[in-house]
Amino acid sequence: MTFSAAALKDISPFVRFVKIIKSAELSGEWLDFDHVFTFIEQGEADFILDGVRYQLGEGDAIVMPPLMTHFIRSTSSEPLIQYIFHFDLFHDDTRERWQSIGIVTGEQLIIPQCEQLLQGLHPVSAISGPDRMELKKLFLIMRKRFIEGGATSELELKAIALQLLVLFLRNQSGHERQEGTQAKAWAPIQQCIDYIQQHYTDPELDNDRISEQSGLSPGYLSNLFKEQTGVTLHKYLTYVRIEHAKKRIMEGRETLTAISGGSGFSSIHHFSRIFKREAGLTPSQFKAEASGPIRSLISDNPTTT
Repeated sequence: MTFSAAALKDISPFVRFVKIIKSAELSGEWLDFDHVFTFIEQGEADFILDGVRYQLGEGDAIVMPPLMTHFIRSTSSEPLIQYIFHFDLFHDDTRERWQSIGIVTGEQLIIPQCEQLLQGLHPVSAISGPDRMELKKLFLIMRKRFIEGGATSELELKAIALQLLVLFLRNQSGHERQEGTQAKAWAPIQQCIDYIQQHYTDPELDNDRISEQSGLSPGYLSNLFKEQTGVTLHKYLTYVRIEHAKKRIMEGRETLTAISGGSGFSSIHHFSRIFKREAGLTPSQFKAEASGPIRSLISDNPTTT
């Protein structure tokens, strides 16, 4: 599908979520039912979109349409700071009720025709100096309005989203375009990632079983996975389990023991030890923080996009 900016003249964006993420180290995969706009304020990262790699640095922006699998790997020594907002191109009463980030129900796997207008859009834009300052200012206002809420907040968020999209599109014109490169042997890596996402709850899941899905030896797959993603296969499995545990803790409907078992840990003691190592807090401490204003907590969470 060929993208046309003229097709966007009637859009009326609904902004679902706004956050700033600072990550000392980031490597993970996401799949969202809505559009995701990301601006790199600091640092460098590889964004792999459906197996195509884009190298982003300070001042670059990327827009990912619904249901585009994206793997993000930070590649610089300095922390990666991302300005992110999730949005639909049009307001819809049903989709407005979907406030969780990521796929939760099968209904979210259907993309309405009106939300496909960005299909064919080149995903990356290098924002120029003056526009970069304007983008930062607009985004910080957007985040403030999102956190504060109010009678006019939805209208203000819509207006700012339009301005940010204009800045993105304007900086694609007359600038050298970064073409993505096919990630090396991404198909078996994607198979492993998908298998992990489907079976992370099994405490017996290990490298040998995961490698069977790719048809590669455990040793070769581990080296390939580390080369392309920056993390070992085992560390990625741990990351997936901890991220799912965090989400369930924030939902507040289960005990920590139930969350531990449902996230693939063999015992609550093992879960607590690994959680503290990866998140810097015990599960109980994280739960206590999550019982505060959820919107503010998640917007500053360094391990979610």
